[in-house]
Amino acid sequence: MEGKILNGEILFLYDCKECNPNGDPDNENRPRMDYLKERALVSDVRLKRYVRDYFQNQKGYPIFVSKVDDRTVDATERFAYFIAEQLLKPENQSKLKALKLDSFNVETVKEEVKKRKKWDLVSVEDFLKYFIDVRLFGITLPIKDEKRGTSITFTGPVQFNWGYSLNKAEPIESPSITSHFAGRTKGEGEEGGAIGKDWRLYYVLIAFYGRVSGNGAKKTLMTKEDLRELDKALWNSIITETNTRTKLNQQPRLLLRVEYKDSETFTGDLRRYIDISKKEGLRDVGEYELDITKLVDKLSKKKDSINRIYLKVDEELRVKGLEKLKETFGGFLDKL
Repeated sequence: MEGKILNGEILFLYDCKECNPNGDPDNENRPRMDYLKERALVSDVRLKRYVRDYFQNQKGYPIFVSKVDDRTVDATERFAYFIAEQLLKPENQSKLKALKLDSFNVETVKEEVKKRKKWDLVSVEDFLKYFIDVRLFGITLPIKDEKRGTSITFTGPVQFNWGYSLNKAEPIESPSITSHFAGRTKGEGEEGGAIGKDWRLYYVLIAFYGRVSGNGAKKTLMTKEDLRELDKALWNSIITETNTRTKLNQQPRLLLRVEYKDSETFTGDLRRYIDISKKEGLRDVGEYELDITKLVDKLSKKKDSINRIYLKVDEELRVKGLEKLKETFGGFLDKL
């Protein structure tokens, strides 16, 4: 493992134009909302899904929280698949033969694996090193084992709060859509079709806060390279993994990651120290200015505890306080 992982905090902003940032399946897939504050909400699960899809689709990394052969599986089934795939590798022939099966393919080995003590077949270290999403976000495996109890939990060193919009979320009217695919059976000579709802918002700027635990990184074997991959995935996934019709028109706007010198320092939710110049009637990124002045002031008070600050800003986003950030932390401010 390269170097020691230090505590860190993440501020990530992206915008959504004429789309649905995060539909709620329990509410006709309407955008998730804080109706009291009139702002859009996006779950941390949605953000992590973008990141996992980017790792899998764009980088080709194996992902634990994913489908298997286009089938949705639970954690126990996914883990059994992983072990079966590992046992079928040439270097593991001795372990494979110990299963004493008539045939050796993923399905037969997987079914035999489910009957056995899993950690006798694969090491925890090999499991963690194989899946970058487990090293970053953790996982709970409901696996019965005499040594480890009824389940084993790897707490992810990287965690995010739910994201919320910095501006008022305004729904687009006329949400009904029609489809030429049959929605119900009709009589002879009648056209088939279905009417549904297409819930979207005009424009929202979504802000996420995340935290990196140095102590947690030790337990999942997360590396500094994993963190650099996460930086790229956060930014690029909003571009590459939002290609469905309700997710188009999302763009990353700002990513800031603060790395502290120890495993004790945290500032707290960085979103409390940012604001935008206009909060209602927004339709485009060019209609407001992001103000990070208070954030720079807050971080400057912790300057002696800060090791590095990593930053990426989209050229279309106007940022008040950006020059002050560069002046204050220029010596250890890195571009992502």
